[in-house]
Formats: sequence, C-alpha cells, structure tokens
Amino acid sequence: MALMAILPLMLKAQLTYGVTGLLHAPSAEMQADKTVMLGTNFLNNKLTPPRWYYNTYNYYLNVTILPWIEVAYTCTLFSAEALGLDKYGYSGFTNQDRYFSLRVRAIKEGQWWKHMPAVVLGTSDPYTSSGSVINTEKDNGYFSRFYIAATKHVKIGREEIGIHLSYLYNTRIDYPLNGVAGGITYSPSFHPQLKLIADYDTKDVAVGASYTLFNHIHAMFELQRFKYFSGGIMFRFVL
Repeated sequence: MALMAILPLMLKAQLTYGVTGLLHAPSAEMQADKTVMLGTNFLNNKLTPPRWYYNTYNYYLNVTILPWIEVAYTCTLFSAEALGLDKYGYSGFTNQDRYFSLRVRAIKEGQWWKHMPAVVLGTSDPYTSSGSVINTEKDNGYFSRFYIAATKHVKIGREEIGIHLSYLYNTRIDYPLNGVAGGITYSPSFHPQLKLIADYDTKDVAVGASYTLFNHIHAMFELQRFKYFSGGIMFRFVL
C-alpha cells in the first residue's frame, strides 16, 4: 500500500515529447489531477527525427487538466547552421519547432475487474502548421505520432513491475513510427524514488532511469541503442 501511495510521484515525462510515458514509447500511466510539469532535456540526434542531424535541446509545459486528460506544449531547438542562418551572422540555437500533445485515458487500471489494464489514447504533433496530414519528409510535424497504450502493474512479493504495450502510427516517410511498442518499469520497494525503465519504440531499444528528489524534481536519462545518451530534468507540482 505504501508503494501504491508513492507511485504517482514516480511518473516521469518522456524526454522527446514532454508527456507521461516511458523513455520513448507511450504508456497508459497518468498524472494526478491538476499536475503541472516543467522540463528541459538534452536530446542526442539518434533519438530525434532526421531533421535534427545534430544534438539539440527541448523544453516543455505539461498540464493534467482532469485525471484523464493531459496536454503538453513542447519546443525543440534548431541550430542557426541547420537553418542556413549562419551566413547572416547567427550561430548556436536560434529557432525552435513547436507542437502540442494530447493524452486521454479511456480505461482506468482495475476499473471493471482487478486484472483490467489502463488504456490511453494519445497523439503528439499530429498536423503540419498548414493543417494538412503529414506524409513527406518536407512537412513539419516532425514528432507526429498517434497511439493507443495499455499499462498493467504486477505485484511480485513486495515488488511491483509495470508492463506497458502500445501501438503507434504516423504517416511520415523520413521518421515512421508504425507498429507495436512496449516496455517494462520497476521501482524498488527499498528505494521507490528510483525508477528503472526499458522500452522499444518500434525503431530502437533503450534503457534508462528517473530519480525523484524532494517529491518535485525528477532527473532522467536514457541510452538509445544502449549507447547514445539523452537526459533531462523536470519540476513537477500539483495545483
């Protein structure tokens, strides 16, 4: 029971998207009502769409409006050189890609019977700025994805393991995320501030962890393909 009471504090934001989830794959975990998350991350170029052939950074604002609706606004930085602005004297990061994400919980874990998994429907960056469906590498909507995710927590003695399965879809040619994804999470009962994570996002396998300090600060990292580091920090509070 103590672990279940602490568990909501352990939920983390995905590095790339700034929403509740695993490392790069979705989950059906949700934050508590009126939760606000503010975060920033270093993103290795192996984690991002091909538009970012260089390492970059992002930052985000995430709000759980109701216990079953989560909305996020995420900005990912462009370099002046990549935009061709260096010839005008600009350098470093000078612009950013912006997009919204939405997650809606359809079923709460254990809602109708004790083995019922939670189910969440979600999307990130669903359309280009012109409102058209994303289908080429020339469109924006670089982080576009639609998904359905299920999560079930399983007790093994004093320990608990989260099992997560999802199906992702988008229409991008240069960065397809189509197929089954999933992952496993584990927070040891003797130190629940630590959360260990492994996932598969239809493209790559990653391992990582998050750590909670003072109930509000969450540090996180991942190793994409077991070797490419991305990491960040997030501040979380409840209104």
